[in-house]
Amino acid sequence: MADAPAGVRPEVRRTLRRVPELVQAGLVPPEAEAALAAVAARYAIAVPPELAALIAPGDPADPIGRQILPDAEELAPAADEWADPIGDAVHAPVKGLVHRYPDRVLLLPTLVCAVYCRFCFRRERVGPGGAEGLTDAELAAALAYVRDRPAIREVVITGGDPLTLTPRRLGGIIAALDALSGVRVIRLHTRVPVAAPERIGPELLAALSCDKALFVALHANHPREFTPAATAAIRRLTGAGIAMLGQSVLLRGVNDDPATLEALMRAFVEVRIKPYYLHHLDPAPGTARFRTSIAHGQSLMRQLRGRVSGLCQPDYVLDIAGGFGKSPIGPGYLSAAGDTITDWRQRRHPLAGDGIERQRPS
Repeated sequence: MADAPAGVRPEVRRTLRRVPELVQAGLVPPEAEAALAAVAARYAIAVPPELAALIAPGDPADPIGRQILPDAEELAPAADEWADPIGDAVHAPVKGLVHRYPDRVLLLPTLVCAVYCRFCFRRERVGPGGAEGLTDAELAAALAYVRDRPAIREVVITGGDPLTLTPRRLGGIIAALDALSGVRVIRLHTRVPVAAPERIGPELLAALSCDKALFVALHANHPREFTPAATAAIRRLTGAGIAMLGQSVLLRGVNDDPATLEALMRAFVEVRIKPYYLHHLDPAPGTARFRTSIAHGQSLMRQLRGRVSGLCQPDYVLDIAGGFGKSPIGPGYLSAAGDTITDWRQRRHPLAGDGIERQRPS
Protein backbone atom coordinates (compact mmCIF):
# COMPACT_ATOMS: atom_id res chain seq x y z
CA MET A 1 0.00 0.00 0.00
CA ALA A 2 1.50 3.31 -1.06
CA ASP A 3 1.75 6.24 1.33
CA ALA A 4 -1.34 8.46 1.22
CA PRO A 5 -1.20 12.25 1.03
CA ALA A 6 -1.31 14.03 4.39
CA GLY A 7 -4.80 14.01 5.88
CA VAL A 8 -6.08 11.32 3.52
CA ARG A 9 -6.44 7.80 4.83
CA PRO A 10 -5.81 4.88 2.45
CA GLU A 11 -8.75 2.60 1.85
CA VAL A 12 -8.81 -0.34 4.27
CA ARG A 13 -9.82 -3.56 2.54
CA ARG A 14 -9.30 -6.08 5.35
CA THR A 15 -9.31 -6.20 9.12
CA LEU A 16 -6.19 -4.59 10.56
CA ARG A 17 -4.62 -6.54 13.43
CA ARG A 18 -1.07 -5.18 13.76
CA VAL A 19 0.19 -1.75 14.73
CA PRO A 20 2.28 -1.27 11.55
CA GLU A 21 -0.91 -1.84 9.55
CA LEU A 22 -2.66 0.86 11.57
CA VAL A 23 0.24 3.24 10.90
CA GLN A 24 0.24 2.49 7.19
CA ALA A 25 -3.50 3.06 7.04
CA GLY A 26 -3.09 6.45 8.69
CA LEU A 27 -5.10 5.45 11.75
CA VAL A 28 -2.32 6.01 14.30
CA PRO A 29 0.77 8.26 14.03
CA PRO A 30 4.15 6.67 13.24
CA GLU A 31 5.72 8.08 16.40
CA ALA A 32 3.25 6.03 18.51
CA GLU A 33 4.18 2.69 16.93
CA ALA A 34 6.61 1.49 19.61
CA ALA A 35 4.30 2.31 22.52
CA LEU A 36 1.30 0.74 20.80
CA ALA A 37 3.26 -2.41 19.98
CA ALA A 38 3.48 -3.00 23.72
CA VAL A 39 -0.31 -2.64 23.96
CA ALA A 40 -0.80 -5.08 21.07
CA ALA A 41 1.42 -7.61 22.81
CA ARG A 42 -1.11 -7.77 25.63
CA TYR A 43 -4.49 -6.91 24.14
CA ALA A 44 -5.87 -8.03 20.79
CA ILE A 45 -6.47 -5.54 17.97
CA ALA A 46 -9.02 -5.85 15.17
CA VAL A 47 -10.12 -2.85 13.13
CA PRO A 48 -12.50 -4.01 10.39
CA PRO A 49 -12.91 -2.01 7.16
CA GLU A 50 -16.49 -0.92 7.91
CA LEU A 51 -15.41 0.85 11.10
CA ALA A 52 -12.00 1.98 9.85
CA ALA A 53 -13.76 3.98 7.13
CA LEU A 54 -15.60 5.98 9.79
CA ILE A 55 -12.50 7.20 11.63
CA ALA A 56 -11.54 10.81 10.90
CA PRO A 57 -7.86 10.92 9.83
CA GLY A 58 -5.55 12.54 12.35
CA ASP A 59 -8.26 13.06 14.98
CA PRO A 60 -7.34 11.31 18.26
CA ALA A 61 -10.75 12.30 19.69
CA ASP A 62 -12.75 10.63 16.91
CA PRO A 63 -15.48 8.64 18.74
CA ILE A 64 -15.13 5.57 16.52
CA GLY A 65 -11.33 5.50 16.67
CA ARG A 66 -11.44 6.11 20.41
CA GLN A 67 -13.40 2.87 20.85
CA ILE A 68 -11.27 0.56 18.73
CA LEU A 69 -7.75 1.96 18.24
CA PRO A 70 -5.11 0.99 20.83
CA ASP A 71 -3.85 3.59 23.27
CA ALA A 72 -0.77 3.57 25.48
CA GLU A 73 -2.95 4.34 28.51
CA GLU A 74 -4.26 0.77 28.35
CA LEU A 75 -1.06 -0.38 30.04
CA ALA A 76 -1.58 1.92 33.04
CA PRO A 77 -4.30 0.21 35.07
CA ALA A 78 -5.87 2.04 38.00
CA ALA A 79 -5.93 0.63 41.51
CA ASP A 80 -9.70 0.08 41.42
CA GLU A 81 -9.74 -1.92 38.17
CA TRP A 82 -10.34 -5.68 37.99
CA ALA A 83 -9.06 -8.33 35.57
CA ASP A 84 -12.50 -10.00 35.80
CA PRO A 85 -14.74 -7.09 36.75
CA ILE A 86 -18.10 -8.84 36.39
CA GLY A 87 -16.97 -12.06 38.07
CA ASP A 88 -17.25 -14.56 35.22
CA ALA A 89 -14.79 -16.93 36.89
CA VAL A 90 -16.68 -16.92 40.18
CA HIS A 91 -19.85 -18.15 38.48
CA ALA A 92 -18.41 -20.63 35.94
CA PRO A 93 -19.55 -24.16 36.90
CA VAL A 94 -18.14 -25.62 33.67
CA LYS A 95 -15.90 -24.19 30.97
CA GLY A 96 -17.65 -21.71 28.69
CA LEU A 97 -20.69 -21.22 30.93
CA VAL A 98 -21.50 -18.48 33.45
CA HIS A 99 -24.44 -19.02 35.81
CA ARG A 100 -24.98 -15.78 37.71
CA TYR A 101 -28.79 -15.59 37.86
CA PRO A 102 -31.15 -18.50 38.71
CA ASP A 103 -33.11 -18.48 35.43
CA ARG A 104 -30.40 -17.79 32.85
CA VAL A 105 -26.83 -18.53 31.86
CA LEU A 106 -24.20 -17.13 29.55
CA LEU A 107 -22.74 -19.51 26.98
CA LEU A 108 -19.33 -18.47 25.58
CA PRO A 109 -18.57 -20.73 22.60
CA THR A 110 -15.84 -18.42 21.27
CA LEU A 111 -13.63 -15.60 22.55
CA VAL A 112 -13.07 -14.12 19.08
CA CYS A 113 -14.66 -10.79 18.04
CA ALA A 114 -14.98 -8.95 14.74
CA VAL A 115 -13.66 -5.84 16.51
CA TYR A 116 -11.84 -5.57 19.84
CA CYS A 117 -13.19 -2.66 21.86
CA ARG A 118 -10.60 -0.96 24.04
CA PHE A 119 -13.01 -0.82 27.01
CA CYS A 120 -14.06 -4.50 26.93
CA PHE A 121 -14.67 -6.10 30.34
CA ARG A 122 -13.31 -9.42 28.99
CA ARG A 123 -10.24 -7.81 27.43
CA GLU A 124 -7.91 -10.08 29.43
CA ARG A 125 -9.42 -13.12 27.69
CA VAL A 126 -10.72 -12.26 24.23
CA GLY A 127 -8.62 -12.39 21.11
CA PRO A 128 -7.03 -14.76 18.63
CA GLY A 129 -6.00 -17.10 21.45
CA GLY A 130 -9.65 -18.01 21.83
CA ALA A 131 -10.06 -18.91 18.18
CA GLU A 132 -10.62 -22.57 18.86
CA GLY A 133 -13.54 -21.87 21.20
CA LEU A 134 -15.15 -24.69 23.08
CA THR A 135 -14.37 -28.22 21.97
CA ASP A 136 -17.27 -30.53 21.16
CA ALA A 137 -16.83 -32.20 24.56
CA GLU A 138 -16.76 -28.85 26.40
CA LEU A 139 -19.84 -27.66 24.55
CA ALA A 140 -21.62 -30.92 25.38
CA ALA A 141 -20.78 -30.47 29.06
CA ALA A 142 -22.16 -26.92 29.02
CA LEU A 143 -25.36 -28.05 27.32
CA ALA A 144 -25.73 -30.93 29.78
CA TYR A 145 -25.46 -28.45 32.65
CA VAL A 146 -28.34 -26.45 31.18
CA ARG A 147 -30.41 -29.55 30.43
CA ASP A 148 -30.09 -30.81 33.99
CA ARG A 149 -31.37 -27.58 35.55
CA PRO A 150 -35.00 -26.88 34.66
CA ALA A 151 -34.85 -23.46 36.35
CA ILE A 152 -32.67 -22.21 33.47
CA ARG A 153 -35.10 -20.74 30.95
CA GLU A 154 -32.83 -18.37 29.00
CA VAL A 155 -29.42 -18.88 27.40
CA VAL A 156 -27.39 -15.85 26.35
CA ILE A 157 -24.81 -16.74 23.71
CA THR A 158 -21.93 -14.29 23.95
CA GLY A 159 -18.16 -14.40 24.13
CA GLY A 160 -16.33 -13.14 22.09
CA ASP A 161 -18.96 -12.65 19.45
CA PRO A 162 -21.07 -15.66 18.47
CA LEU A 163 -21.75 -14.27 15.00
CA THR A 164 -18.05 -14.75 14.17
CA LEU A 165 -18.63 -18.51 14.31
CA THR A 166 -19.21 -20.37 11.08
CA PRO A 167 -22.92 -20.73 10.26
CA ARG A 168 -22.54 -24.48 10.64
CA ARG A 169 -21.07 -24.21 14.15
CA LEU A 170 -23.53 -21.54 15.26
CA GLY A 171 -26.46 -23.42 13.76
CA GLY A 172 -25.46 -26.54 15.66
CA ILE A 173 -25.44 -24.63 18.95
CA ILE A 174 -28.81 -23.00 18.24
CA ALA A 175 -30.31 -26.37 17.29
CA ALA A 176 -28.98 -28.00 20.45
CA LEU A 177 -30.51 -25.27 22.62
CA ASP A 178 -33.74 -25.41 20.63
CA ALA A 179 -33.99 -29.10 21.53
CA LEU A 180 -33.76 -28.46 25.30
CA SER A 181 -37.30 -28.41 26.66
CA GLY A 182 -36.48 -26.19 29.62
CA VAL A 183 -34.97 -23.41 27.52
CA ARG A 184 -37.56 -20.88 26.42
CA VAL A 185 -35.44 -17.96 25.21
CA ILE A 186 -32.16 -17.75 23.28
CA ARG A 187 -30.31 -14.48 23.09
CA LEU A 188 -27.15 -13.59 21.12
CA HIS A 189 -24.96 -10.57 21.87
CA THR A 190 -23.01 -9.17 18.92
CA ARG A 191 -21.18 -6.28 17.25
CA VAL A 192 -21.07 -8.03 13.86
CA PRO A 193 -23.91 -6.12 12.13
CA VAL A 194 -22.02 -2.83 12.57
CA ALA A 195 -18.45 -4.21 12.48
CA ALA A 196 -18.69 -6.82 9.73
CA PRO A 197 -22.15 -6.49 8.15
CA GLU A 198 -21.21 -8.68 5.20
CA ARG A 199 -21.36 -11.71 7.52
CA ILE A 200 -25.14 -11.35 7.86
CA GLY A 201 -26.02 -13.50 4.87
CA PRO A 202 -28.42 -16.31 4.02
CA GLU A 203 -26.36 -19.05 5.69
CA LEU A 204 -26.06 -17.20 8.96
CA LEU A 205 -29.76 -16.29 8.93
CA ALA A 206 -30.59 -19.96 8.38
CA ALA A 207 -28.38 -20.87 11.34
CA LEU A 208 -30.45 -18.58 13.56
CA SER A 209 -33.72 -20.23 12.65
CA CYS A 210 -35.38 -22.03 15.56
CA ASP A 211 -38.71 -22.57 17.27
CA LYS A 212 -37.73 -20.85 20.53
CA ALA A 213 -37.95 -17.12 21.09
CA LEU A 214 -34.66 -15.77 19.74
CA PHE A 215 -33.31 -12.25 20.27
CA VAL A 216 -30.19 -10.63 18.84
CA ALA A 217 -28.77 -7.84 21.02
CA LEU A 218 -26.68 -5.41 19.01
CA HIS A 219 -23.89 -3.51 20.78
CA ALA A 220 -23.38 -0.04 19.27
CA ASN A 221 -22.08 3.09 20.99
CA HIS A 222 -22.27 5.91 18.47
CA PRO A 223 -24.85 6.84 15.82
CA ARG A 224 -22.20 6.85 13.07
CA GLU A 225 -21.91 3.08 13.48
CA PHE A 226 -25.25 2.75 11.69
CA THR A 227 -23.76 2.90 8.20
CA PRO A 228 -25.81 1.97 5.12
CA ALA A 229 -24.19 -1.48 5.13
CA ALA A 230 -24.90 -1.94 8.84
CA THR A 231 -28.49 -0.81 8.40
CA ALA A 232 -28.93 -3.27 5.53
CA ALA A 233 -27.51 -6.10 7.66
CA ILE A 234 -29.87 -5.23 10.51
CA ARG A 235 -32.80 -5.22 8.10
CA ARG A 236 -31.80 -8.68 6.91
CA LEU A 237 -32.01 -9.87 10.51
CA THR A 238 -35.31 -8.19 11.32
CA GLY A 239 -36.67 -9.17 7.90
CA ALA A 240 -36.03 -12.79 8.84
CA GLY A 241 -38.33 -12.31 11.84
CA ILE A 242 -35.55 -11.96 14.42
CA ALA A 243 -36.33 -9.61 17.30
CA MET A 244 -33.50 -7.23 18.15
CA LEU A 245 -32.44 -5.32 21.24
CA GLY A 246 -29.81 -2.61 21.59
CA GLN A 247 -27.14 -2.20 24.21
CA SER A 248 -24.46 0.44 24.65
CA VAL A 249 -21.73 1.39 27.08
CA LEU A 250 -21.58 4.94 28.40
CA LEU A 251 -18.13 6.12 27.29
CA ARG A 252 -16.40 9.42 27.93
CA GLY A 253 -15.54 11.10 24.65
CA VAL A 254 -17.82 8.79 22.66
CA ASN A 255 -21.44 9.16 23.72
CA ASP A 256 -21.45 11.03 27.03
CA ASP A 257 -23.34 14.10 25.84
CA PRO A 258 -27.13 14.46 25.43
CA ALA A 259 -27.17 15.04 21.67
CA THR A 260 -25.04 12.00 20.85
CA LEU A 261 -26.91 9.74 23.25
CA GLU A 262 -30.22 10.88 21.79
CA ALA A 263 -29.00 10.28 18.22
CA LEU A 264 -27.73 6.83 19.18
CA MET A 265 -31.02 5.74 20.74
CA ARG A 266 -32.99 7.13 17.81
CA ALA A 267 -30.69 5.25 15.43
CA PHE A 268 -31.51 1.97 17.18
CA VAL A 269 -35.27 2.54 17.10
CA GLU A 270 -35.30 3.67 13.47
CA VAL A 271 -34.00 0.23 12.43
CA ARG A 272 -36.51 -1.60 14.68
CA ILE A 273 -34.14 -2.23 17.58
CA LYS A 274 -35.42 -1.54 21.09
CA PRO A 275 -32.72 0.01 23.33
CA TYR A 276 -32.27 -2.40 26.22
CA TYR A 277 -29.27 -1.49 28.37
CA LEU A 278 -26.99 1.50 28.74
CA HIS A 279 -24.11 0.03 30.73
CA HIS A 280 -22.04 2.04 33.15
CA LEU A 281 -18.43 1.24 32.27
CA ASP A 282 -17.04 -1.89 33.93
CA PRO A 283 -13.68 -1.28 35.67
CA ALA A 284 -11.54 -3.42 33.36
CA PRO A 285 -7.76 -2.80 33.39
CA GLY A 286 -6.58 0.27 31.51
CA THR A 287 -10.03 1.70 30.75
CA ALA A 288 -10.00 4.79 33.00
CA ARG A 289 -9.97 7.18 30.03
CA PHE A 290 -13.52 6.06 29.19
CA ARG A 291 -15.00 6.55 32.65
CA THR A 292 -17.81 8.89 33.52
CA SER A 293 -19.37 9.34 36.94
CA ILE A 294 -22.67 7.69 37.79
CA ALA A 295 -24.03 11.16 38.55
CA HIS A 296 -23.19 12.25 35.00
CA GLY A 297 -24.86 9.13 33.59
CA GLN A 298 -27.98 9.82 35.65
CA SER A 299 -28.05 13.40 34.41
CA LEU A 300 -27.84 12.17 30.81
CA MET A 301 -30.71 9.76 31.40
CA ARG A 302 -32.84 12.56 32.86
CA GLN A 303 -32.15 14.66 29.78
CA LEU A 304 -32.89 11.72 27.49
CA ARG A 305 -36.27 11.28 29.17
CA GLY A 306 -37.29 14.75 28.02
CA ARG A 307 -35.88 14.42 24.50
CA VAL A 308 -37.20 11.08 23.23
CA SER A 309 -40.12 8.73 23.71
CA GLY A 310 -40.16 5.61 25.85
CA LEU A 311 -39.19 3.54 22.81
CA CYS A 312 -35.74 5.16 22.98
CA GLN A 313 -35.18 4.70 26.72
CA PRO A 314 -32.65 2.04 27.80
CA ASP A 315 -32.17 0.91 31.39
CA TYR A 316 -29.03 2.52 32.85
CA VAL A 317 -27.33 -0.32 34.73
CA LEU A 318 -24.20 -1.05 36.71
CA ASP A 319 -22.67 -4.53 36.86
CA ILE A 320 -21.52 -4.72 40.47
CA ALA A 321 -17.80 -5.55 40.49
CA GLY A 322 -17.01 -9.04 41.74
CA GLY A 323 -19.87 -10.88 40.06
CA PHE A 324 -22.93 -9.64 41.97
CA GLY A 325 -24.99 -8.88 38.88
CA LYS A 326 -26.60 -5.85 37.26
CA SER A 327 -28.50 -3.18 39.17
CA PRO A 328 -30.48 -0.28 37.72
CA ILE A 329 -28.87 2.97 38.81
CA GLY A 330 -31.58 5.44 37.97
CA PRO A 331 -32.19 8.17 37.87
CA GLY A 332 -35.12 8.18 40.28
CA TYR A 333 -38.07 10.53 39.87
CA LEU A 334 -40.01 9.87 43.05
CA SER A 335 -38.77 11.65 46.17
CA ALA A 336 -37.37 9.63 49.06
CA ALA A 337 -40.45 10.50 51.10
CA GLY A 338 -42.72 9.47 48.23
CA ASP A 339 -44.61 12.78 48.25
CA THR A 340 -43.27 14.50 45.14
CA ILE A 341 -42.40 13.45 41.62
CA THR A 342 -40.21 15.03 38.91
CA ASP A 343 -41.48 15.66 35.38
CA TRP A 344 -39.46 15.49 32.16
CA ARG A 345 -38.54 19.18 32.51
CA GLN A 346 -36.99 18.45 35.94
CA ARG A 347 -39.77 20.25 37.81
CA ARG A 348 -41.07 18.72 41.05
CA HIS A 349 -44.78 18.24 41.77
CA PRO A 350 -46.86 16.94 44.66
CA LEU A 351 -47.76 13.32 44.01
CA ALA A 352 -51.25 12.93 42.55
CA GLY A 353 -53.81 10.67 44.18
CA ASP A 354 -53.38 12.13 47.67
CA GLY A 355 -56.76 13.90 47.76
CA ILE A 356 -55.31 17.40 47.34
CA GLU A 357 -56.92 19.59 44.72
CA ARG A 358 -54.46 21.42 42.52
CA GLN A 359 -54.56 23.37 39.30
CA ARG A 360 -54.21 21.17 36.25
CA PRO A 361 -51.90 22.23 33.39
CA SER A 362 -53.74 24.08 30.65
